Formats: sequence, structure tokens, C-alpha cells
Amino acid sequence: MSGGHAHSHAGITGTGERRLWLALALTAGFLAVEIIASLLTGSLALLSDAGHMATDVASLSIVLLAIKLGRRPADERRSFGYRRLEILAAALNAAALFLIATYVLVEAALRLGRPEPIDAMGMLVVAAIGLAVNAIAMLLLREGREESLNMRGAYLEVWADFLGSAAVLAGGFLIYRTGAAWIDPVVAILIALWVLPRGWKLLRDALHVLLEGTPEGIDPRGVERTILSIEGVTAVHDLHIWCITTGMPMLSAHLHVDSMERWDAVLAGVQQALTREHHIAHVTLQPEVDGSCGLQAGCA
Repeated sequence: MSGGHAHSHAGITGTGERRLWLALALTAGFLAVEIIASLLTGSLALLSDAGHMATDVASLSIVLLAIKLGRRPADERRSFGYRRLEILAAALNAAALFLIATYVLVEAALRLGRPEPIDAMGMLVVAAIGLAVNAIAMLLLREGREESLNMRGAYLEVWADFLGSAAVLAGGFLIYRTGAAWIDPVVAILIALWVLPRGWKLLRDALHVLLEGTPEGIDPRGVERTILSIEGVTAVHDLHIWCITTGMPMLSAHLHVDSMERWDAVLAGVQQALTREHHIAHVTLQPEVDGSCGLQAGCA
């Protein structure tokens, strides 16, 4: 068996990592404040927004986890290193999101029938602080959002939570002016419904990677056409495309070639084409000379 591996992973600069740690400290600190404030004020909207902010904490933690684990070398027991822990963390994050959002929806539905008194002023103050914290986190992450897909995802998470804090602020203001306590569970429901689809997408994407599905954005038929376009390749079978973690697609396949004497050139051509056209640099290919497989099952 012969394989070719060209590793190319976009890294995050030292400045970007420091900004991530600072954004995580701010967000995690306010998350604790928001949970306590939701209990003190009786605001379900604050609790729902805390669940939303938990996604920011998880997203930033996953990015930092990926950075740290990416620096750890592979060993004899873990030939791919520890990169898959990033996906496991994402799956656990998504599961927690579902639990929080489900609790908020059930509790909010009950409160619609029997609204509970809300400390509107306390709710306003905490929501305003949350808005400021998210604004600072956005500024910290803005410059680094083009450094990697994970960094961009973290920036978008904080941006989405900024909108959630704005919704809580608006709800608190309306309660303060009108005294209508039913506004709080309505805002909580809206935020929970905003969080659920994002949690589902995160869980779906994590499970897709864990099940070794074809990475997003890669067309297996297009990959097969690319391989067949290389001179000397006559057929492809046992083609598998998967990834260990995000941004690390891998491929293995059996190639029928017209002559083993040309295999080195064919191998180099396939590797270059896959890297150039599909951004797949981790490639393992097995050659089979035409006629050695005949019409057996599994040959293409």
C-alpha cells in the first residue's frame, strides 16, 4: 500500500489565542452572573439567555481545545492525536443546549398561565451588562475571525448572543414600563427557539463527523471524477472520504492503473489534484494493475 500525506492546517496566532482566552474569561464570568441574576430577579428570559451564552463559552472552549490538542503529537496508541476530542466536546455542548432549551420552554409555557413577579430593574441592569460584555468579546474576536473556521464560528456565536442580550434588554424595558410579567416568558421562549436550531445543527454536524460521514462541501462523485482524470488511472473503487475533526478531510481508495511502472507519477498526480481541487491532503491510495481484479465484486 502506498500513501501520500501533506499536512496543512491553518493556525491561530499568539495574539489571536490571547484574545480568545480574554473573551472566554469575560463570557464565562458573565454566564455565572446571569445564572445567579435569573434566580434573584425571577427572570426566565435571563436564564434562557444564559443558556444561549453557554454556547459562546462552549464554542470558545472548543476553539482553544482544538489549539491545545493540535500541538500535542500523535503517539503509538493515538496515531491521529487528540483532535477528535474537539468533536466530542461539541456533541456534549449540543446535548446540554437541548436540555436547557427544553427546560426553559416547559417552564415558560407554565408561566404564561401564571406569570410570576419580575424584578424588571435588575433584569435591565444585567441585560445591559451582558450587551456590553458581548460587544467587547466581538471586538476581541473580530480581527481573528479570518484566521480559521473555528475562530469565525466563535465570532458568530458571540454576535448571535449579542442579539439575545438585546432581546432581554428590550423585554426588561417593556416589563419595567408596563408591569406585564408575561413578557418575560415570551422573550424566554423566543430565545430558546433561537437556540434549538443551532443546537441541532451542532449535534448533527458532530454526529456526522463521529459517524465518519463525507465532510461538508466535498462531492464524492466530483472527487472520483478528479481521480479518473489523471492519466494512467482506469478505475476507482473502495473510495472513502471522512474526517477526524473539522478541517481535516481524509481519503482512501483503490486505484486501477494501466501499469505499475507509472505508479509514482500517478500517485503524485492524484495527490496534487485532490489537494488543489478538493483540499484533501491526507490521502492513502492502493494500486491495482488492470486485469488483476477482473470482474470480481467490488471492482469498478
